[in-house]
Amino acid sequence: MIKFILPILLGLSLGIYAQPKLTKLTRSTIPKSISYTGNIVNAVRWKDNAGDNIVIATETGITENKSKDGDGLRSASLDAWHFVLKDGNWKQTWKVHDFIKDCGEDLEAAYVKNSFDVTDLDKDGNAEVWLIYRTVCHGDVSPSDQKIIMYQDNIKYALRGETRVKVSDTEYVGGTYTFDEAFKKGPALFREYALKRWKKNMNQRWN
Repeated sequence: MIKFILPILLGLSLGIYAQPKLTKLTRSTIPKSISYTGNIVNAVRWKDNAGDNIVIATETGITENKSKDGDGLRSASLDAWHFVLKDGNWKQTWKVHDFIKDCGEDLEAAYVKNSFDVTDLDKDGNAEVWLIYRTVCHGDVSPSDQKIIMYQDNIKYALRGETRVKVSDTEYVGGTYTFDEAFKKGPALFREYALKRWKKNMNQRWN
């Protein structure tokens, strides 16, 4: 009897943690018909109920303003695109774009390292894509703006707030956050996962 029960339990266990099978892409393996800009941070491909999917996340890095009036100012931006294969063509379904422009102080517009994720938390066969990034232009050690952006079924979910920074041996500032209406009205497990990711990535240390 046990030998029949074990495979069933194993199957249930795998189902609980089932995630889309991702294939990592590089500049050379991204289909030539897909257009994007910036330096690739993450690029993956998978299949779900929507079909064959690709997400590309990029950063420009910090660029110098080349105009005479903007001498000494710098900018940076980040982008993410989702494409799905329809009738043999890659169709863009959503895009994320954020930036800091003409900054004369310390600048940041970048994804949090190792924070990209693709899940199927509600096990409906439609993947959720998670992006976490920070933007700021300042000359002190104050918190950066931080966002968690999640897409499922072309619906955008956003958790916005600021990083948590240690300013003395015992004092911290920042770390606050707010769920948007999509998260508030969506499944509780989306909010729970978003909050878990937020707490894991909210601390920031300035050099």
